[in-house]
Amino acid sequence: MLVLGICCLSLFIVGLDNTVVNIALPAIQQDLDAPASGLQWIIDAYTLVLASLLMLFGSVADRFGRRRVFQAGLLLFVLGSLLCSLAPSLEWLVLFRALQAVGGSMLNPVAMSIITNTFTEPRERAQAIGVWGGVVGISMALGPLLGGFLVSGAGWPAIFLINVPVGLVACLLTARYVPESRAAHPRRLDPVGQVLMILLLGSATAAIIEGPEHGWTSPLILTLAVIALSALIAFPLWERRVREPLIDPRFFRSVPFSGATVTAVCAFAALGGFLFLNTLYLQNVRHYSPVEAGLWTLPMAAMMLLCAPLSGRIVGSRGPRGPLLAAGTGLACCGLLLSRLTADSPAVLLLVSYALFGFGFGMVNAPITNTAVSGMPRAQAGVAAAVASTSRQVGQSLGVAVIGTVVTLAVAGPFATGFAQASHAGWWIITGLGVAVLVLGIVTTTPWAARTAVLVAAEFGPEPVRQPAGLRQAPPERLR
Repeated sequence: MLVLGICCLSLFIVGLDNTVVNIALPAIQQDLDAPASGLQWIIDAYTLVLASLLMLFGSVADRFGRRRVFQAGLLLFVLGSLLCSLAPSLEWLVLFRALQAVGGSMLNPVAMSIITNTFTEPRERAQAIGVWGGVVGISMALGPLLGGFLVSGAGWPAIFLINVPVGLVACLLTARYVPESRAAHPRRLDPVGQVLMILLLGSATAAIIEGPEHGWTSPLILTLAVIALSALIAFPLWERRVREPLIDPRFFRSVPFSGATVTAVCAFAALGGFLFLNTLYLQNVRHYSPVEAGLWTLPMAAMMLLCAPLSGRIVGSRGPRGPLLAAGTGLACCGLLLSRLTADSPAVLLLVSYALFGFGFGMVNAPITNTAVSGMPRAQAGVAAAVASTSRQVGQSLGVAVIGTVVTLAVAGPFATGFAQASHAGWWIITGLGVAVLVLGIVTTTPWAARTAVLVAAEFGPEPVRQPAGLRQAPPERLR
């Protein structure tokens, strides 16, 4: 249980940094004279590096020792957090956020491996993973509220300084109590695939964020677009040739797996856009303090904390379809309500919208992981879950980049409007993302989808596979 607590502590500070920074954006903007694109980079420098390196460090830890990589990640995360608090300019803050994320990418997948190797009895392992999943929801829900108190009480550097003592304590406890372990047959590294993934995610996001400032037809943006497109084409071609690829393309023949990947991107893009728009609206338009802005998110936090464990129980007993449909409905309804946002919208509109978002997002996490690993052999389940985690970070990066850019264009374009009206386009995008989650929830939980998962799993060996919860197994003759 102590090992579980140490791993969850690391997850808490990494997850917290996904949301706590949003509430400090107006203060950072004023202090460092940051443009809107700079605020987008403060968020995306962190999520992009996490997305790019999660798979890599999972394999590195299996090969060189999980405790060793875990400790290195904690120290890097602490160093990055300390440097972020001391950043003298926007450029340095973005750089230190990337360093912080390198450490974070060593923590999440490695901590999961440590847990699965510590809890060997299936029932205990399931309970430990359930606690792990609950900490994800708690850290993300408490981020805006905790960030509000820290920014108001000690300034925006405090949101980074709080990680330093927590990370150092976790590092000392790891050295004392966490046993060293390695995989019996570690997966080979795929440096070419890793570089292609970094080029794809980095250049695509940079083109989206910097497009309004430099011009969509400028040499810089066109070069970034060509790099992103080339990497997008080359990545699957290369992965098919590698014996142990970073991401096995065969996974995507499974409809549940592909659906879980797209669902994660859509749901977390909605989260990234929601937090980005909501923070600027509450503090820059309605002129609330950081504490007041954090308190306004309480309905969202409360619904996330309530719905996350409820969703897990429903998925375990009845399958992922119900929670996915509920999640898509909640996200879409929130976006639809806020598409009518004005500078003086009534409090009830905001509170109901925030509660709907918390309900939708709270319901979506458990079915994403469940749908990703359903039907996969146990040996591939960890990789499938890691891809789902990577998709979450990719989604949040794209949400901030796309929605932030669309709203920025509306504010500063030839038909410039106030921020509240300009944000309508962003809320409509979030509405569309919610509808996408709803549709994917229907498509990926059908018997046909389950059959594709079984057929894909059969390609990886004769190990018996686990059927997606709540779905009827197809007759063997139909599988053939």
